[in-house]
Amino acid sequence: MTDNKVIKKESVFSNKTNRSNYFFWLGFVIYSLSFTISTSGSVNFIACQMLQIVGLLLLVSASIFLVQWKFDSDYLRTMFSLYIFWTFTIIIRGFTFDYQSLKFMLFDSTFGIMLYFAPFILLFPRNLAFYKKAFDVLVILGIAYLLYDFIFLKDLLAPGRNLRSQAILEYFSQNLSLPCGLLLITYIYHTKKSRLLALSVIVLTFLLAAIRARRGLMFISINILIFSFLIYFYVHKVKIIVFIFSLILISSVYLIGAKIYNENKHDLFGYVTARLDENTRTGVEAYFYKDMNLVSWTIGKGINGLYYCPGIDGSESGLFTINRGVIETGYLQLILKGGIISLGLLLLIAIPAVFKGIFYSKNILSKAAGIWVLLFLISLYPSVPVNFSMGYLLVWISIAICYSDEIREMPDTTVSELLSH
Repeated sequence: MTDNKVIKKESVFSNKTNRSNYFFWLGFVIYSLSFTISTSGSVNFIACQMLQIVGLLLLVSASIFLVQWKFDSDYLRTMFSLYIFWTFTIIIRGFTFDYQSLKFMLFDSTFGIMLYFAPFILLFPRNLAFYKKAFDVLVILGIAYLLYDFIFLKDLLAPGRNLRSQAILEYFSQNLSLPCGLLLITYIYHTKKSRLLALSVIVLTFLLAAIRARRGLMFISINILIFSFLIYFYVHKVKIIVFIFSLILISSVYLIGAKIYNENKHDLFGYVTARLDENTRTGVEAYFYKDMNLVSWTIGKGINGLYYCPGIDGSESGLFTINRGVIETGYLQLILKGGIISLGLLLLIAIPAVFKGIFYSKNILSKAAGIWVLLFLISLYPSVPVNFSMGYLLVWISIAICYSDEIREMPDTTVSELLSH
């Protein structure tokens, strides 16, 4: 198929789905922005939930018209079908219909029921007009992140161990800033303003994470920057001498930063220093391992699955619990709800996508998609990225791209033209 034929096909197809595409992303933006600001605890929850209902109605109704049970690979069809079937067994096991539980399931994008429907975005049209809308949404989320940070700057910079400040940063980053990393990795398709916005958002996320000593968030942010740097080298075919010079420059910046840190580690960076050697997970994971039996490890405990964990953070936070439904390690969170079967099926879908996207493609979009899935797999240890957020939706969009031979075979000139329409 020639480039012109590809462009014509994509344009005609996008015209048929454009309205549903628009309403899906509009609904998602309304839902996501409303939930994110509600986590600050400084707004009217009822107003936010009303907006979330509007967002849900828009995106669910649009999804009905966008979902198509079509696959670019028989292997993907088999694995995805098994994964969806197993996901429904997770929802059925332990689901309750009381009012409070239903509210939580609908309005909590982090651990509610919507995260289990996120994979269906893989069945949306594998069409670059759809992906262009997704990039537009990333710009909106990036602007919202900067605005939200400005509004809650005092809370984000609160001294010492402030649980509310940590929660605001985590939610803001998870739902708004980290997804902008894909704009950086696919920078060749975007305007200078979009690139600058994405870079500002990721760097600010890293700085705030450093101030709040959120090690997992720092790790994820720096990984995004590193992969963006590698893509830049790849695109511009940077000569080895420039590459070596860049490594020297980075090393020099690191050494200078380390010197500044050592000179101020008991003042400005006191809290970060105190947190560097602190292990906040070992105790929780030990209780998790102790509570799980063979059946639990295999099939999980269902959507409302809990594990015995008598106490979190002890006297420091004042928070105590007996049973928890969350563990801060993504791999274990997947196992808690759906067992090794759930984790295994996800890996069987995601790992081939990484290789197809990175090593068997002819354009940066596909390579970036493979990198995004890889970043997701890496971040499953320091965080729980499986949620109804833009970052997780992008994982399944990226998987769809990686399994599409047609998209992977497109030259960058064609991809650029389609994304500019």
